[in-house]
Amino acid sequence: MYKIIGLAKEVESPENPGALEQRVALIPADVKKLIDAGSTVFVEEDAGIGVGFSNEEYLHAGATIVSHEDLYTNKDLIVKFKGPAMESIPKMKSGSTLFCMAHFHSFPDRAKLLEDHQINVIAMENVVQSPEKLHKELVLGTMAADNCVEMDLRVAGIDQDQFHVIGYNTKMAGVIRRLMNHNPKDLVLHHVNGNIKDLGELNEQIRVVFDSTTIQDAPTLIKELKKHNVRYYDVNEFITQHGDQALKYYRHVNPAPEFGKRKIEALHETGRAGARYGLELLATKSSKALNPEEATVTVLGYGNVGMGAIHECYNAGVKEIRVLGKHQTQPDRIEEFIQDADLIINGAEQPKHLRGKNYLITKKHTESLLEKGTVVIDLIGGSATNRSAVENVIECTYLTNPYFEEDGILFSALWGWPMMGFMRETAIKYSGQIVEILLGEDQLIRGINHLAPGVKKALVCGPFY
Repeated sequence: MYKIIGLAKEVESPENPGALEQRVALIPADVKKLIDAGSTVFVEEDAGIGVGFSNEEYLHAGATIVSHEDLYTNKDLIVKFKGPAMESIPKMKSGSTLFCMAHFHSFPDRAKLLEDHQINVIAMENVVQSPEKLHKELVLGTMAADNCVEMDLRVAGIDQDQFHVIGYNTKMAGVIRRLMNHNPKDLVLHHVNGNIKDLGELNEQIRVVFDSTTIQDAPTLIKELKKHNVRYYDVNEFITQHGDQALKYYRHVNPAPEFGKRKIEALHETGRAGARYGLELLATKSSKALNPEEATVTVLGYGNVGMGAIHECYNAGVKEIRVLGKHQTQPDRIEEFIQDADLIINGAEQPKHLRGKNYLITKKHTESLLEKGTVVIDLIGGSATNRSAVENVIECTYLTNPYFEEDGILFSALWGWPMMGFMRETAIKYSGQIVEILLGEDQLIRGINHLAPGVKKALVCGPFY
């Protein structure tokens, strides 16, 4: 059992140049939970000061404040937000455990040093649900989307259908994801305060999907759509009439898989922060000088990160957000969705074997296709040994120099996007998730010999004893 725990401060490290990342992995209230559970917790001096938690608060929680030099020595478990500085690793005792955002493949020299010193490393970013748990509203949105396209799928699929989704909430996020999984011709999210003219030319190939509870005058919208023979679908109508049965059916035919999503994450906040910064660059640094209401945005990917970007753009008042999946990001198709985009946001994670080989946004695009002043935000990032899908991005950018310009295009691929306006908020969120892994159903506090399945998948170095 991990009885002696050290909580480290974020300092200069390979992914934290200038030590501008100041979040702390555990806030005082969660440190107290560990102490109440029987562990002794040592907190590095000023570990939480950057996000508003004082040494006195940790002392009041029952922790002991120690220097940087003392923090790493003779501890069973070191909890840290980002990976450690290289010089900190030799101070740790062999067989001890480091619990952090390890990003093992992005920093091979550090990975080797940790292996050489026989440090168990549990990568926070790899801890997953076991089994998977899905939010009720997402499930309802998924089932509504399936009902929406059921007849089309039986006949010929929906790969020729254009979907216009009006309004955004948790249910509509489920709708977007499910529709995209069926590979439509394209999908555009429109703001609920927009005009029907924003939908463009209306015809029988278009399907308009909305939640009538969020639209101020749904009857007028429906009347206009009928006039143009546009097929439409009201998510609220389906949920009101069939929601309970749909939930039961979904649970019956979709038993939860053994492993689900990440348990320690701020992926939605990552997407929001990246989109917010992209809109800021577009308004203040780009030659286009566009406000959100004037911008056309294209988002690659619709997972948690991509949805965060979609959410932020929608909240900012962007009227048209194009959502791209595998079907739309093929080399012969992606050009039509990015050539006139003002802001392109990459939230598409690629499997390891494609990193550095398959680029969705290429240098050829930036040299001859994209308009000058276009902003490209890469939410995935990486390093020279673990490339993202944006070819111009070789290394992540940092707060010390958050964006760069190439071929008249502005790029940003910040390492740690939530640092851009979400530091304290995400520190509190991460801390709650971390202490839940330690003391909740996963019981990581029990030690390296008793790893729960979702935590065992995150053991990227070890086990060493």
